[in-house]
Amino acid sequence: LLNNRKRGGPLGNNWFATMSCKSTKVAPSVDFDHSCSDSVEYLTLNFGPFETVHRWRRLPPCDEFVGARRSKHTVVAYRDAIYVFGGDNGKNMLNDLLRFDVKDCSWCRAFTTGTPPAPRYHHSAVVYGSSMFVFGGYTGDIYSNSNLKNKNDLFEYKFATGQWTEWKVEGSLPVARSAHGATVYSDKLWIFAGYDGNARLNDMWTISLQDREHACWEEIDQSGEIPPSCCNFPVAVCRDKMFVFSGQSGAKITNNLFQFEFKGHMWTRIPTEHLLRGSPPPPQRRYGHTMVAFDRHLYVFGGAADNTLPNELHCYDVDSQSWEVIHPSLDSEWLSDIQMYFADSSKAEFPLSLPPQMPSGRLFHAAAVIQDAMYIFGGTVDNNVRSGEMYRFQFSCYPKCTLHEDYGKLWENRQFCDVEFILGEREERVLGHIAIVTARCQWLRKKILQAWDRQRQVRESDEGTAGGPRDIPAGNRPSGTQPMLEVSIREAEAQPFEVLMQFLYTDKIQYPRRGHVQDVLLIMDVYKLALSFKLSRLEQLCVQYIEASVDLQNVLSVCENANKLQLDQLKVTESHFNQVIMTKEFERLSTPLIVEIVRRKQQPPPRLYSDQPVDIGTSLVQDMKAYLEGGGLEFCNIILLLDGHPRPAHQAILAARSSYFEAMFRSFMPEDGQVNISIGEMVPSKQAFESMLRYIYYGDVNMPPEDSLYLFAAPYYYGFSNNRLQAYCKQNLEMNVTVENVLQILEAADKTQALDMKKHCLHIIVHQFIKVSKLPNLRSLSQLLLLDIIESLATHISDKQCAEMGSDI
Repeated sequence: LLNNRKRGGPLGNNWFATMSCKSTKVAPSVDFDHSCSDSVEYLTLNFGPFETVHRWRRLPPCDEFVGARRSKHTVVAYRDAIYVFGGDNGKNMLNDLLRFDVKDCSWCRAFTTGTPPAPRYHHSAVVYGSSMFVFGGYTGDIYSNSNLKNKNDLFEYKFATGQWTEWKVEGSLPVARSAHGATVYSDKLWIFAGYDGNARLNDMWTISLQDREHACWEEIDQSGEIPPSCCNFPVAVCRDKMFVFSGQSGAKITNNLFQFEFKGHMWTRIPTEHLLRGSPPPPQRRYGHTMVAFDRHLYVFGGAADNTLPNELHCYDVDSQSWEVIHPSLDSEWLSDIQMYFADSSKAEFPLSLPPQMPSGRLFHAAAVIQDAMYIFGGTVDNNVRSGEMYRFQFSCYPKCTLHEDYGKLWENRQFCDVEFILGEREERVLGHIAIVTARCQWLRKKILQAWDRQRQVRESDEGTAGGPRDIPAGNRPSGTQPMLEVSIREAEAQPFEVLMQFLYTDKIQYPRRGHVQDVLLIMDVYKLALSFKLSRLEQLCVQYIEASVDLQNVLSVCENANKLQLDQLKVTESHFNQVIMTKEFERLSTPLIVEIVRRKQQPPPRLYSDQPVDIGTSLVQDMKAYLEGGGLEFCNIILLLDGHPRPAHQAILAARSSYFEAMFRSFMPEDGQVNISIGEMVPSKQAFESMLRYIYYGDVNMPPEDSLYLFAAPYYYGFSNNRLQAYCKQNLEMNVTVENVLQILEAADKTQALDMKKHCLHIIVHQFIKVSKLPNLRSLSQLLLLDIIESLATHISDKQCAEMGSDI
């Protein structure tokens, strides 16, 4: 038991840690409460075995004696088991029910009684209460083409008794269908779209699963941006909304993501203009893929995407509305198996083949979630082969990164501003922060340095002194003594400049009303500033928004404004030409612009194709990383003292990311601009301190485990927005103590009085002493720690081992 009282910050901390061993699982997240004036954090370090976050693991495949390989089947999760129903094995349709125990990693046939559904594929299956419900699908003999038809029947399977029963429902029924979507919400089964044998559908039906005797189907009156008719798509429920992604929609197939609100029956298309959201692009359009929900994320895997079978795992964050590709952990690759194989000296020769840990690309597979992992089974792989493989993917449940939100709040609140931009002929004024602006925009950085030189020359002239070389700008002193720097920018008006500033702080622009002329014209003004200031990323954002917003109602206004702003690349009106030239607005255009539009129609400018990728510029994370690593040294205006050693930093950045620094700079700013660094009563190592600065500046959480011991309490002490750093520290400590780093972690544990971690390190040292004794760091340990190691060796090594060691000597 560790009782380490930490005082001295805005939040007191009790840090308790115990050591225990539990079954394989990912480290859980930790509750975090800033409102507590005397926070008590219970850290339970479970030293393995844990599953690595984002690790793919190949589990035992389904044995042919249990069930056939298959695709177009369904899987559901109930308690600690995966249930597989139906599908086809390439020759016949199936209606067997298989069970996979996730704890034992074993397969068996599920116990069943009663009459099961007829063999089928492309049906749906959901879990409600202690039952599985199977709806619809395609039945019949595949090769004889006899009795082939879609179904709209509903079956229930009770897990407790193994009983199959069919629900006989009176009244209206959904049209028979296959390849549809199904989910459970608010005690009801919801069915959407699919294929009826002649056409794709986009209708929606629901039925209550609470009362079998009085159940009836009800068609839902949908509104909003209803997805096009489609089939072979997945659905998932997250944040009380149902999501539909891509699928087969004929010529209309897209990679759009739609969300459906159950309460108002309203559909919304979520824009895929990813640059506007500062994130990677969405997955390619596809069909036959899976999508599951976990925490605030949707995970999309596999499917057929433009004649390919990709195996990347895509993740959609429902809160930030952004996509990313999940990079699997290194030990997901088959290479790790080879390394493990050669590490075993008992192996005489290398095997002919080793199974990869990552699933290959596939379609018509199925997926389900149990606790904090996704299980994927079966599907059609290359050469139309059916798979019987089972794979497990370990989710992460870290709190989201708040870097962009924290900097966005700094912009909105305008606290600690140290520069004032004077804009346009009307000399409107916009406040900002030198640290953010100079990190993101080289053009504005040059303007700020020029203004500093002018300010320095005026001051020197007033004081009659000569200035020396400029390493750090002369006016760069602690807030409160430093005058506001004024920077004049005649070529920018206030409104578009504020949009540009919002981008500098957040990497995004607020999504304006699409199609509204004034909003489109505003973004065109921002676009011109982006060109002038050489902000490639913002330039792409603006082009993306304008292209998505131009329509018949505003195209001539946009074209006229582009001509006025001399933006030649935006003055193209090829589509709907005849409709445009027949409008009254076209007649009112200037003669040169009319001539240019007509000429472009008759002889369109050649399209320039280039193999070079589009330059989208650097991101907020990349810029702040470069700024911390030396690019922002000349703009530092605060000194952080670690054990008396100075580390220059930026006041605005520290205040944006830490409520501790925000309160200090607002109310208790040190007169000399120097701040002593500690975490409670403990002073972190220089390496751990640098890890904390990386987290503050650009959200980095990669660090050696010994740093995690120092920084576990940092989110409380410094008042970070959430416990993301703490969650990483906890997992890092639990999973990454190795022979190679055990001595460094032992030192950190001794310094922070983390007694359980120290005990764990000594345990590793004793049992791996032959390897540890060869580490060069052993000689640099303190005398007291060396005595601790000797004592542990004496305690744990038996007399027999001592005798063997003596005989060797």
